[in-house]
Amino acid sequence: MTTNNKVCDGNTVNVHYVGTLSDGTEFDNSRTRGEPITVVVGAGQLIAGFNDALIDMSEGETKTFTLAPDEAYGPRYDDRTTTLSRTLFPEDFVFEANMKIPLQGPEGPVISTLLEAGEDEITLDLNHPMAGKDLTFEVEVLSIEDTDG
Repeated sequence: MTTNNKVCDGNTVNVHYVGTLSDGTEFDNSRTRGEPITVVVGAGQLIAGFNDALIDMSEGETKTFTLAPDEAYGPRYDDRTTTLSRTLFPEDFVFEANMKIPLQGPEGPVISTLLEAGEDEITLDLNHPMAGKDLTFEVEVLSIEDTDG
């Protein structure tokens, strides 16, 4: 049931989006997956800049916006690396350059990126894969609903 013609905090919205990097490389596309996302605006389910860009959009409206790193996944820090023993992985584990390896950090899951695989140790980048990048999104609001508490 649509009860509001503009998105505001607390609304449940269905959106389709396409995310691209500054060189035009597409990194995510809900249309390709064939399924829009459904989120509660202002509930911390989205990166801050994406959430803020939805505010005041209308049902059926399409908007394109670019987020700087501080509005998305933050800056990239060169010192956010760690070295782990290969013995922490199964013997037959195949390490591939730039592969994503999920780890458990003190604040929850962390997606790391393999930088180097040595004979005894591996070096991982702990930055979010999108850290330090400008992200452009084209978003279409499909529906807006008041969220009943």
